[in-house]
Amino acid sequence: MPQPQSPKAQITARGGIPDATVTRLPMYHRALVGLAARGTLLISSEELAEATGVTSAKLRKDLSFLGSYGTRGVGYDVEFLLYQISRSLGLTQEWPVVICGIGNLGHALAGYPGFASRGFNVVGLFDSDAQRIGEEVVVAGTQLVVQDIELLHEHMHTTGASIGVIATPESAAQHVCDLLVKHGVTSILNFAPVLLEVPEGVDVRRVDLATELHILAFHEQRKAQQRLIDTSAS
Repeated sequence: MPQPQSPKAQITARGGIPDATVTRLPMYHRALVGLAARGTLLISSEELAEATGVTSAKLRKDLSFLGSYGTRGVGYDVEFLLYQISRSLGLTQEWPVVICGIGNLGHALAGYPGFASRGFNVVGLFDSDAQRIGEEVVVAGTQLVVQDIELLHEHMHTTGASIGVIATPESAAQHVCDLLVKHGVTSILNFAPVLLEVPEGVDVRRVDLATELHILAFHEQRKAQQRLIDTSAS
């Protein structure tokens, strides 16, 4: 299991941008996309911070890593800042993506229009279930055929995909991860409820829906308890 990097190493690995800042850049990007669509030309750090739920000091520090300091008394040029963040996130180019596990979740991900609109092109669908293999799925207006996961290597050499999405059951996730890494994938989005072991140089982002629901249940329970206390006190 790879050891966690030191903060200094993490900054170096991200091209001089701290990991914590990288995780906030997509929030700024999403807010700026909405502002640009509404025709907003300039925005202050305070306004953008409020729109993204961070402090203005933290936002200014994050943006300083991009070389963007804004203009005192004027703010940030929305279109230019959007370009800077898009470039830093790698969104000024297209990224081929493969999805492994074409069950209900995999189907939903394959049909998600937000991938293509943000430059992520789904170029391959894979599964190990014989009933899924050969199925045609419409992805961004194009029909893709679900292929056998064991044939992944043939597909990877032709598409050059470096990003893989794992939407398999927990029991299959590590095997699929190993196949993806073996054939050149260096970034993985994992929806399976399991921690994956990957070599150094491979990034994994985990989306654990059950954990997020557990956290919401915790807060709901606390709110219900507080309502009981308030009712008893009144």
